[in-house]
Amino acid sequence: MSTEGGRKAIIAAASANLGIAVTKFAAWALTGASSMLAEAIHSTADTGNQLLLMIGGRAAVREADKEHPFGYGRARYLAAFMVAIVLFSLGGLFALYESYEKIVAVRAGEHDALMESSWWWVPLLVVAISLVAESMSLRTALKETHKARAHLSVLQFIKQAKAPELPVVMLEDSAAVLGLVFALLGIGLTLLTGNEIFDAVGSGCIGVLLVVVAIILGREMLSLLEGESASPENRAAVAEAIRGTAGVGTIIHMRTIHVAPETILVAAKIGLDPGDSAAGVARIIDDAEAAVRSAVPMVGPLYLEPDILRTPGAETKEN
Repeated sequence: MSTEGGRKAIIAAASANLGIAVTKFAAWALTGASSMLAEAIHSTADTGNQLLLMIGGRAAVREADKEHPFGYGRARYLAAFMVAIVLFSLGGLFALYESYEKIVAVRAGEHDALMESSWWWVPLLVVAISLVAESMSLRTALKETHKARAHLSVLQFIKQAKAPELPVVMLEDSAAVLGLVFALLGIGLTLLTGNEIFDAVGSGCIGVLLVVVAIILGREMLSLLEGESASPENRAAVAEAIRGTAGVGTIIHMRTIHVAPETILVAAKIGLDPGDSAAGVARIIDDAEAAVRSAVPMVGPLYLEPDILRTPGAETKEN
């Protein structure tokens, strides 16, 4: 999964959401459909979220300095976590509030503009067009992650991904498509049956959906902010490269952590022969570093601490 791929998915999603938000607001203004207002706010939140991701991406490319010796790569995680907050509050909670207000109004017998509007067909048209646009955006995200996902399901990929942009866009686009289905059912059933409660329920379903997606996204981004180790495949490749270096007896312990989506910090204590000279130890460490960087190009900061080999074949502790 490349940074360029994430950028393409973000631009595709932002372009779709901006146009869709305008049409949904227009449909709500013409008909007063509760589901349309919930969807309009949802698309507005999604557009803002794409901007947050782009801002986070720009902040992350700043050069490392004394205050941030490992760079600013985690700014991308922070931006994605803020996306989860926006999705939860502006998207999910607003839709639930709108649903509640509409249900109260229906139970009180208040007039519903949707049932008597000559523009009743507009929300259905907007939902149909939005479904096409959001499906194309989701298709772009799935295409960009196809190689990285390999045999993984979408949820497995989201859980294991270290770069936040594509998982965020995939979750948002998936929620957008499902939310539009809820809106279509709510508005359609209201028009077919004359029962306005369906429109309110549709808005509520959109709210629940967004809250669930926001919680999933927030948990994953919080985990990345707290500091996740490299993937099992990368950890195994690093360990194999160190062990395969001539002069290295064993790995006593090893730790890895992502200091940025595409940068891994590695620290390991390696067991060496007590008879090695200082020059020999330096050569072994240099060779091991070269082997690790060749095996896993994502490795950035790399610290290898030599120790006396006491128990050949001792159990390796890796994280």
